[in-house]
Amino acid sequence: MTPTRARYDAVADFYASGWPDAIDDPASLRLLTLLEPIAGRRILDLACGHGRITRELARRGAAQVVGVDLSAALLERARAAERDNPLGIHYIHADVTTWSTPDQYDAVTCNFGLSDIDDLDAALATAARALRPGGLFVCSLLHPCFPGGPNVSGSWPSGGRYHDEGWWQATGELSSLRRQVGANHRTLATYLNAIRRQGLWLDELSEPEPSRDWASGRPDAARFPVFLVMRWVKATAQP
Repeated sequence: MTPTRARYDAVADFYASGWPDAIDDPASLRLLTLLEPIAGRRILDLACGHGRITRELARRGAAQVVGVDLSAALLERARAAERDNPLGIHYIHADVTTWSTPDQYDAVTCNFGLSDIDDLDAALATAARALRPGGLFVCSLLHPCFPGGPNVSGSWPSGGRYHDEGWWQATGELSSLRRQVGANHRTLATYLNAIRRQGLWLDELSEPEPSRDWASGRPDAARFPVFLVMRWVKATAQP
């Protein structure tokens, strides 16, 4: 079945140019740290976009890297990069809420993708099925508790409440991506409980601070937790 058109198809050029291969943002760096050792591991990257994280995983010695995304436009850029500089990455055009694989991986990653996915439970079920027992699920996202600041949209609409969940589009002048593609806001409890229901156990939780450059231009927003990065472990046996 051909996946439906993705929100990111319309902004593929903007997104790919704004998030280049250089991995220097605190959340992505922390995600990679929580995944170590990467060398020799078989890794599945859900909502891989234009392949930024998949390429870094391959460069760090992963034995196998597979990326899955709904956006054909972003995957076109990922595949073009693979053709220009082959790293052995395999990309799949699919909806992660309905896609399934018979393969099992040592780790599954999702870098800032969960809030883009409308059916959270189905996406997490895909991640859990793809993991071998004892495998890692490592994800990053805008902190569900981040309230934003002047010209910076938070995790939920400025006129709403933290407990009001749902899809919305940002209005903050400095929140350029979320003004275009929107996001699903969910409470921290919703994320933690949804992941736990898939037989995964929280191993480490991190709240990396934003870069100094980001914080200096947004001092009010930087007072709050901005990013959330989590490492979960798949149970080795049913309780």
